[in-house]
Amino acid sequence: METFTIKDIARELNLSTSTVSRALRGSYEINPETKRLVMECAERLNYRPNPIALSLKGSSSRAIGVIVPQIANYFFSQAINGIEAIAYNRGYHVIIFQSQESYEREMANVNQAMSRKVDGLLISLSSETSDVAHLRDVIDKNVPVVLFDRVSAELNVTQVVADNFGGAFAATEHLIQSGRRRIAHLTIQPWLSITQERLAGYRAALEKHGLEFDENLIRYGTFGPDEVGPMVDELMALDPTPDAFFTASDRLAVGCLKALHQRHLAIPEDVSLIGFTNLNVADLLSPSLSTVVQPAQEIGQVAAERLIDLIENKLRAKPVDTVKIPTELIVRHSTNLTEHAEHVGVARTL
Repeated sequence: METFTIKDIARELNLSTSTVSRALRGSYEINPETKRLVMECAERLNYRPNPIALSLKGSSSRAIGVIVPQIANYFFSQAINGIEAIAYNRGYHVIIFQSQESYEREMANVNQAMSRKVDGLLISLSSETSDVAHLRDVIDKNVPVVLFDRVSAELNVTQVVADNFGGAFAATEHLIQSGRRRIAHLTIQPWLSITQERLAGYRAALEKHGLEFDENLIRYGTFGPDEVGPMVDELMALDPTPDAFFTASDRLAVGCLKALHQRHLAIPEDVSLIGFTNLNVADLLSPSLSTVVQPAQEIGQVAAERLIDLIENKLRAKPVDTVKIPTELIVRHSTNLTEHAEHVGVARTL
């Protein structure tokens, strides 16, 4: 395949190479129409920047580090797809690390990324991480950091997340509007941001509809394959029993579905079940699973864009903030006696 360069784009559009270079970097000095023409031409010619050549122009490594709890998790694999797409188009390598839900391993990943002199760091915190001192050290060294999905309010950095509160509120309200009143909530470690935000959305929906929040209906877990069964047994031993389950992760949703089947509970006739997932086979489960879908790829794309903007120190780089991406409620058979799926957009929270 023929390799095209900035010079080819410049010749095609009758522009200077410096103008093309600035347009490809998204420089504020180049007007939007010129940027559009340059990007379209680059795409047509299948132009790709040479990270090695770019790195020789300065001290930049043209590499970003990405630390996720688990690549095998479908949400994180999709987020990585989004990150890599943006990084590749902007001339950066991506170095991926897995913390495997371990705080110790996460710290080791951060140290390894720094030893490789990455230009910036994208990280989603492990389920064990409550102390973020290791990330403060990175920030103190003026290395740009962007958090995504699992974040920390203790760090003054840009954070890109799903609208966890809005998604949990929509899921709980859907269960209430379908006639459920005793809604159990299975979630993960209580110190994680996503746990707190989804629990808050759940509570807010109960409050809106005049239902009492009952701590006995909440169970905190990890990611063990056999932990959901005992949780379901404990909850179904309550009097009165739950008539619905709202889970806050993919694995808890699948584990809960399996546990309910094993206990011969009909879904949704005996109990309804809804997840908060990015599971790509939710519609193939039996019954098909109602769920709040997290826009994983978009979260990865936005996080990568914001990090690279910080790395390149653009004059118009956006200030530190929290970007919340809307979620989508999809109603399927596990909460609805009809098979027809309904897609309900959840409004963006600013």
